[in-house]
Amino acid sequence: MSEKRGLTPFWRVTLPFLAGYFVSYVYRSINAIIGPELAREFGLSPAGLGLLSGIYFFAFAAFQLPLGVLLDRYGPRRVEATLLLLAAAGGLWFSLARSAPELTLARALIGLGVSGCLMSALSAFALWYPPQRLATMNGLAFASGMLGAMAATVPLEYALRLVGWRVVVRSVAVLTLAVSAVLWTVPDRAAHNRSESLGQQLREFAALTRDPAFWRIALCIGASQFATVSLGTLWVATWLRDVAGYAPAAVAQALLGFSLSMLCGYIVFGRVADRMAKRGRSPLLLLTGGLAASSACLAVLTAGVRSGAFGLWCLFFGMSTVMVLGYPLFSRRHPIAMVGRVNTALNVFVFGGMFVGQWSVGAVLSLWPQTPAGGYAAEAYGWALAMLWAVQAAGLGWLWSGRRLLA
Repeated sequence: MSEKRGLTPFWRVTLPFLAGYFVSYVYRSINAIIGPELAREFGLSPAGLGLLSGIYFFAFAAFQLPLGVLLDRYGPRRVEATLLLLAAAGGLWFSLARSAPELTLARALIGLGVSGCLMSALSAFALWYPPQRLATMNGLAFASGMLGAMAATVPLEYALRLVGWRVVVRSVAVLTLAVSAVLWTVPDRAAHNRSESLGQQLREFAALTRDPAFWRIALCIGASQFATVSLGTLWVATWLRDVAGYAPAAVAQALLGFSLSMLCGYIVFGRVADRMAKRGRSPLLLLTGGLAASSACLAVLTAGVRSGAFGLWCLFFGMSTVMVLGYPLFSRRHPIAMVGRVNTALNVFVFGGMFVGQWSVGAVLSLWPQTPAGGYAAEAYGWALAMLWAVQAAGLGWLWSGRRLLA
């Protein structure tokens, strides 16, 4: 009987929220495969393609501040189930779009609709699981996202051969509706205080930004995602095509490998951090060490090394998953009733960094003329990668210089 009760939170609570983040990551990653087709069909420049993909992250980031208040006031299941209806509408609109502006607006609506998937999951886990298990549960949430990213690689490339990108996106919209329906059945566990006024919640939210530790964590993981996600969800695919000479099927296979390395990273780093927490040790050294390793891999790739590039990219993406530890590292400084605002405050910088990174890479690539085959100049990627590495390294240095604030 106790085993059955132990399984209940996973099946009734954890799994629906993991499904939400799975869907979110399918939307996030899909342009890495369909991006070249969209660029051809709608005549998009590299900057235009970067804006189209990055607008998802802009809408995501713009909603994080009100999202944190809504999560703490109304609970994660209601907020996520409602927002996913907007994501489904955005997915349907995207699949029917006939112009680049329509695509961009639909992509923004998708970003708004899935903006609560990860934070809802982290908030729900904080309510249902003890603190010493949060790093593992958070890692599991991020790992479910990697399953979504994996679905948007080889399976997506194969589906595109059969039905085309519009049918694929429409099918994801239907899946989104199904996940929303399931989330409405999730039980509530209210640790948030609905008696607090909205003004009081907003004042507590603003107080987070006066914590010096907030700026150390937020800017560091934002800088890390500036590089990692802008590459992983779009530009590494074009790098593989234009620099490494991969065919479309090989690009999809490589992206699958990168997603697998990130899946393993999220799970391993979460488990290690929880073991450290049980011994009373901070995960700060693990966080900075992982980011340093990721930055080193990107530096080697930026220098033009091609031998073993696939392994270097796998290490880069896998080690970058250590950023998941930034959330529990900071949230433990504040009451559980504020967990939604704590996590979404960090997410403003995380997804803001993703948007700027994805768009800015496209802007750099646009400085060189396209190749006769419709790709981007190989020499342009060196400058784009150097920009990403500089930002990532600066964020890591910023965190390390203020490490005593997080000890």
